[in-house]
Amino acid sequence: MADEYSLSFSRNARQILERRYLLKDVNGQIRETPRSLLKRVAHAVAAAETLYGQNAEETAADYFQAMATLKFLPNSPTLMNAGTDINQLSACFVLPIADSIESIFSSLKNMALIHQSGGGTGFSFSNLRPEGDIVRTTAGVASGPVSFMRIFDTATEVIKQGGRRRGANMGILRVDHPDILKFISSKEKDGYLTNFNISVALTDDFMQRALAGEEYDLVNPRTGKAVKRFNAGKVFELLVAAACQEGDPGIVFIDRINEANPTPGLGDIESTNPCGEQPLLPNESCNLGSLNLVKFINNGEVEWEELEKSTRLAVRFLNNVIDVNKFPLPEIAKSTKANRKIGLGVMGFAEFLILLGIPYDSDQALEMGEQVMRFISNAAIAESKKLAGERGPFPNFPGSRWEQKGYRIMRNATLTTVAPTGTISIIASTSSGIEPLFAISYSRDVMDGTHLPEVNSLFAQTARENGFYSDKLMREIAISGSIREIAEIPTPVRRLYVTAFDIEPKWHVKMQAAFQKYVDNAVSKTVNLPASATVNDVKEIFLLAYRLKCKGITVYRYGSKKNQVLNITPGPSGERRITADAEFSGGCLAGECPF
Repeated sequence: MADEYSLSFSRNARQILERRYLLKDVNGQIRETPRSLLKRVAHAVAAAETLYGQNAEETAADYFQAMATLKFLPNSPTLMNAGTDINQLSACFVLPIADSIESIFSSLKNMALIHQSGGGTGFSFSNLRPEGDIVRTTAGVASGPVSFMRIFDTATEVIKQGGRRRGANMGILRVDHPDILKFISSKEKDGYLTNFNISVALTDDFMQRALAGEEYDLVNPRTGKAVKRFNAGKVFELLVAAACQEGDPGIVFIDRINEANPTPGLGDIESTNPCGEQPLLPNESCNLGSLNLVKFINNGEVEWEELEKSTRLAVRFLNNVIDVNKFPLPEIAKSTKANRKIGLGVMGFAEFLILLGIPYDSDQALEMGEQVMRFISNAAIAESKKLAGERGPFPNFPGSRWEQKGYRIMRNATLTTVAPTGTISIIASTSSGIEPLFAISYSRDVMDGTHLPEVNSLFAQTARENGFYSDKLMREIAISGSIREIAEIPTPVRRLYVTAFDIEPKWHVKMQAAFQKYVDNAVSKTVNLPASATVNDVKEIFLLAYRLKCKGITVYRYGSKKNQVLNITPGPSGERRITADAEFSGGCLAGECPF
């Protein structure tokens, strides 16, 4: 029975759970255990089965087993809120902003409600008239998109998500908006828009003109008319320089995103969630979950049958979330239930490769990435078809890309997403998303100065089995985080245990592209660069992402933000210490949200 499964959470995982996930009483005292948390979530989500005349108790036992064995975990709002009065279970939202004060401040209010319930929000500011444009109702001039972003940023600063983490936003502006240069440089000022990740929406036309050094039109969204022309190549250079210097903006290839829009008849996708992996229509939400790939390796072989079984279970889980979810706004409930988008992804990929004996920066790793994501995608599609047979297709299925491809029924408009898995990967004691290992040995300050030492358990096991483990060696590794230059470690081990900064940037992009081939939505992946990285390095990364058909890309040059998620500093005994923001513990260096 599921109750027989022991909960083998690490010390760090337990501290994260106690800090953020376990329910507390009115005095702030913890009133549930990790086991009861998972039971709470399992029963709350399985309750959807009763709506279709199926057995909720058996399903709840299966859900509990999947989470208790750390094979699958849902996004943080589900873990936090399922079975509570809040019961808002989605992580990702996109809100519309039309060119009016009413729309702007309506979205501001709705953002606050979503953040309060644990979700993150994305916005396109591309529909707002540019700075200096006419405002007929007041005979004044418009202040432009960036000034309104400051209002959203300030509001986010004062709203805690259930007291457990701060809000996170994505702000997107089309490259052909007249205020694009101001947007690109908006985060040059220290402390400006700190609660936003920002991305420029690049069109195919712009990219072709940038590569050719040609000019392109900037269009006033109020009138739809071109108002000036810029050299696309020079704008691209400015974008690259800002990304290198500040870590922002990232880029999204907006035409590529809309080529994969599963419901094109409903309109264009204009924005994504805060980490960029979930493109959504206005007033739409999505709930995410991740399979822990490490749990599907046995004696150096992938357990494909178990992976298929868990994929199908996870799809049913995420689909059920839509039925039991308490959405923050009726219009979001309507849109979400009409499309039933879910996002199943993976975590632990770096350690998965290590267990298979495959270096991350290798063609074999790219092939394995494609193979495992293709397998998960196929299993997810099969389960969504099965659910549609039982419960009907998603309401907007007619005219969808699924129907255009020849599918008769599908329960979900999208099925797969690769998220950063910041905190849930800590709970699962594995590497985040599809990122390489950040470091072999380090310490992490995540909760009001709480010190969490971390040594990669796989490496420690390898060192012991091969007879080169010593406390002295562990201390030496902790100083640099990498084993690349430590000659006493066997060369094959050094080749296998590569870290984010050991890897050439092109391998980061190639891995993202490999997964994107079989992901419906998008892939969260940060190309972490050393402090010495140049503007040309960033340019080459952006261009490679475009050539390899990624849907977007984010780079982060170490130290380019004054306040970053992970900082490498010497500890009191000389060890390398990675300090993490008290609310953003783990995941990506670039300050992205921890869903």
